[in-house]
Amino acid sequence: MVRNYVDMPELGDLYLEDSYVVGIFEDSSEVRFSLEAVVRPGSPYYRDPRPGEQYCYRNGDLVFGNIRNVHWITRSPHAYRDATGTEDLGNIDCLIERNGVYDVEGDWGRVEITSARDPRFEIAAEQD
Repeated sequence: MVRNYVDMPELGDLYLEDSYVVGIFEDSSEVRFSLEAVVRPGSPYYRDPRPGEQYCYRNGDLVFGNIRNVHWITRSPHAYRDATGTEDLGNIDCLIERNGVYDVEGDWGRVEITSARDPRFEIAAEQD
């Protein structure tokens, strides 16, 4: 069975396709995608979009913990710059799970992460 991220309990209130990856960090126990994440209404992290924004954006990390294996299929160092000069690595275009293997793909590359549990989103401490 294949599951999309919207069917994962801790990620259903995110919209990853329009979220921005600002960094990817990896060590022996976890992989973290630092995001400027789009949070959907219904999430405890939701607030009205700021003036000029289409969505509610919140900084946080998409965390894959308890990893058993990380296999990078492709990786791109290319960064994008928006009109304000802010850089990002693109979006997460696809995040699916099949038999404990999470396939994550975007402009930054494609990685397969084998983990014992679903990824979680950790909100960053922010000043509003």
